[in-house]
Amino acid sequence: MSNKTLIYNAIRTPDGTLLESHDRHDYKQHVDANGKTYMIDGGRDYIRCSNNGDEVSLAVCLEDGHDKVREVMQWGNRGKDGKQPLKWVALKDMESSHIAACLCTQPNMKPAHRISMENEITYREAL
Repeated sequence: MSNKTLIYNAIRTPDGTLLESHDRHDYKQHVDANGKTYMIDGGRDYIRCSNNGDEVSLAVCLEDGHDKVREVMQWGNRGKDGKQPLKWVALKDMESSHIAACLCTQPNMKPAHRISMENEITYREAL
């Protein structure tokens, strides 16, 4: 995965718990029903996770194709007024006007996010 661009960093534990890491130091941990501890960290910068052998990696890279990317790429949103609690929204669930606004007003977004949003606009136009 070293030559790929990480879009989504998550694992699923044996009891079905989803652990997602959104940002570089977004460490998440869970003690599973089986008594083992599972963790993930690194956001979209790197993957660091437990290696118990029974967790499932759900990582997705930009190169995996837009059909996969649009399902899992998430954008943090605090509402139109910016005062709401942080909510993560999948690219496929964002309104087209919201995607366009992000592209216009967020010049420092990660290049992979910009590419994914531009690809989503093209994808929707082709429907």
